[in-house]
Amino acid sequence: MADWKKWFGITEPTSRKRGKETPSFRDNLKAFKFLPPFFKLIWETHRGYTLTNGLLRIFKAGIPVTTLYIGKLIIDEVVFLMDHPEAPLTHIGMYVTAELVLVVLSALMLRLITLIDSLLGDLFSNEISVRIIEQAARLDLPMFEDSLFYDKLERARRQSTGRVLLMSQIFMQVQDLITIFFLGAGLVWFNPWLIILLILAVIPAFLSETYFNRRSYSLARNWTPERRELDYLRFVGASDHTAKEIKIFGLEDFLKEKFSQVADRYYQANKKLAVKRFGWGLMFNTLGDIGYYIAYAVIILQTVGRPLFIGGFNLLGSAVALTLGDLTFLAGSFSRL
Repeated sequence: MADWKKWFGITEPTSRKRGKETPSFRDNLKAFKFLPPFFKLIWETHRGYTLTNGLLRIFKAGIPVTTLYIGKLIIDEVVFLMDHPEAPLTHIGMYVTAELVLVVLSALMLRLITLIDSLLGDLFSNEISVRIIEQAARLDLPMFEDSLFYDKLERARRQSTGRVLLMSQIFMQVQDLITIFFLGAGLVWFNPWLIILLILAVIPAFLSETYFNRRSYSLARNWTPERRELDYLRFVGASDHTAKEIKIFGLEDFLKEKFSQVADRYYQANKKLAVKRFGWGLMFNTLGDIGYYIAYAVIILQTVGRPLFIGGFNLLGSAVALTLGDLTFLAGSFSRL
């Protein structure tokens, strides 16, 4: 048991062995060159699912704007009927029916997108796992005695499932970009400065998320040897293959103490980063909320005295809220890429 780390390619990394603690923003930008082959892998996994997913998201992106506009028509029609009770209810009936159809259609598309994401994600994860197995079989045996190679192999195994989330995030970003384009067009027509104000309100949160996502990625990458060590200790400490040796040599306390030490070091490092992220994230998200209410105040001031129905005011206010929400989500997702 004394050489168990050597057998599994685990070494005690030092701060010098870890290398650069956090990649620079330029390093992160260089990582985008891997997106084209990533999409190629998705396309090769199942072309039908990929194409259907993309088309559904394009149509789904236009539903929020259309729903907002129909809501505006409903409110304006209600105000009109209050002043003209003798008028027929034909138009408002059509508007309500149209909004109902959009809600049902949106729910249907969302379920279809979720279903296709799940099916395509499973196929993609299986495809990547098969390629890892094939690649490992082509490598020379001495490579498996190299701890640096084991770190790469471990990251590849873990990321084979994590990339499914990345796939969904990228598809969602494209969908949000289309939605922002439609919403932004309406805001620019009303007041071009509104969209600029919303973008400026999101920038601080985006920079904060980018910084802490880089730190989180660096932490997970640099601690790969420790995670392999923890996985090994879990296996040894609770396996029928090693239960006899553990009882004979009384190794349960050693394994328990060793696991606790490594796990606590990782917990403390992750806790320190999480606390900082919470504090800065709260402050910058508050700035985003302030930006929203400034834009909302601008809409109120410019609406008063203008020949706009209450529906138009509701449309613009909702558009600002949706645009800010989509921009915030888009910035956060982009920083996680």
